[in-house]
Amino acid sequence: MELDSTTPSRGGRGRIVMLVDNGVKNDSRVQKTARSAADAGWDVVLFGISPDRLKHKWKIGEAEVRLIPKPSPLAPRRHDMRRPILRKPLAYRTPQQARYRVQAVKAWRSDLRFRQAATQAKGPGESVSGAKGRLIVPRISAKLYSKWVGLRARETFELQERRRGLDGAIDRAATGMWGRLRGERAWRQLLPYLWDYELAFAKHIDKLKPDLIHAHDFRMLGVGARAAVRGRAAGRPVKLIWDAHEYVPGLHSAHGRWLPGHVAWEKEHAVFADTAITVSPSLAELLKRDHKLAELPHVVLNAPVCSPDPDEVAEAGPVPSLRELCGIDEGTPLLAYCGGINPVRGVETMIEAMPSLPGVHVALVSVPPGKAYSATAKIEKLIEEMGVGDRVHVLPFVPHWQVPEYLSSADAAVSPLHHLPNHELALSNKFFEYSQAKLPVVVSDIRTMAEMVEKTGQGEVFKAQDVEDYVRAVKAVLADPGRYRKAYEKPGLLEQWTWEAQAEVLDRIYSELLPDKPRRTDRNASA
Repeated sequence: MELDSTTPSRGGRGRIVMLVDNGVKNDSRVQKTARSAADAGWDVVLFGISPDRLKHKWKIGEAEVRLIPKPSPLAPRRHDMRRPILRKPLAYRTPQQARYRVQAVKAWRSDLRFRQAATQAKGPGESVSGAKGRLIVPRISAKLYSKWVGLRARETFELQERRRGLDGAIDRAATGMWGRLRGERAWRQLLPYLWDYELAFAKHIDKLKPDLIHAHDFRMLGVGARAAVRGRAAGRPVKLIWDAHEYVPGLHSAHGRWLPGHVAWEKEHAVFADTAITVSPSLAELLKRDHKLAELPHVVLNAPVCSPDPDEVAEAGPVPSLRELCGIDEGTPLLAYCGGINPVRGVETMIEAMPSLPGVHVALVSVPPGKAYSATAKIEKLIEEMGVGDRVHVLPFVPHWQVPEYLSSADAAVSPLHHLPNHELALSNKFFEYSQAKLPVVVSDIRTMAEMVEKTGQGEVFKAQDVEDYVRAVKAVLADPGRYRKAYEKPGLLEQWTWEAQAEVLDRIYSELLPDKPRRTDRNASA
């Protein structure tokens, strides 16, 4: 039965609406959060974004997932919808109009060529072809008009390319002006597409009348805040949790307005959250500072599930053997990397080091189901160029709860991230998955992760993007792996790095916000 505002709560606990700006299936943190909250007795509905124009619905354990279509009529930039009189007086109003004009004049000239040929052709239709001289004026007109359209189209596309990054002098001045005039409200002018999220989800959230809204990451913070305010105005004491997955000022900016627009959006809506949670202690400190939060955000680590529910196990096959997939025996040195491949992940460093690590194999667990990425093709090309294709194995992902066991037969694991603001703050999924696999780790010197490795002694740190230093770190770990594995024997270390431990933190936060919804004493009791 689909939950709505009239459905009684299971076990006397409250109703939680979770929000995320993706399709859920590839977001393990969101999946784990929804499942564990439902296991604790909460009624959970997780809203995500549909990949098409249809609604989709399924369950993660007892949590209900609903994917909602999100039209994007506000996605086009405003300047693409008005005539650029001052910048390019001859340009068309929009690139679409330019493309239409170019194609239309091509069609006209094609028709004139056909009519010209028809005056010379012998056979059927000859009697209605008309005189050849009648086409002289239209052909001259079409040629001149084609040159005019071509000029205007070139002006249009040149301006479009120039403004793609919104980083020209005029664009920077306009962005700064809106920031000074409107402050936290400036996103309305800089990124009006954010309204599309609010308009797509608002009615669905309001219909459920949630007791608590758990907003994952920055886009859904605004959607959740507005829903919470509407609920409070209606007399319902709706609570809002902001789950900050990343540090917005540290994200890559798609264009000159992307970052200031999202920073303003987050800043305007953060004040409506009853509490915040995030993924690492260092990010918690930054959020408290930037948003002047009354208390430090709670930390809920991206730790792996160690005791999957029976339905998860039933839906998946047995855990594959990493070494069998690589075609190697137990005595062959094997490094594991798990995660996506893109230039800032640092996988190139691993490949470029292979000639200096003779006999060592690498397993890249990096291929998502049903989707090919250009970055993966580039890595495969680099592997071929380095001549190490017989020792580098690109393998598919497995369900998130299988990852530690899947990787456990490797000799060590690698996290070669480049220096980026968000990477400096990260304690990533892969870090905890490597740890639960009890693998020595080789990590780049991004701040938070490097500090943790140096504190625990579970691996070696190398200078990011430095192939020679990476080779040094790998050789040190492979020379004495037992030394690094001993770090995992510290009492309580791995126990706190599990999702089960993080789920207890989450349930405590929910219960503190909703004290009239008692915690279940038997976590395994049926709903």
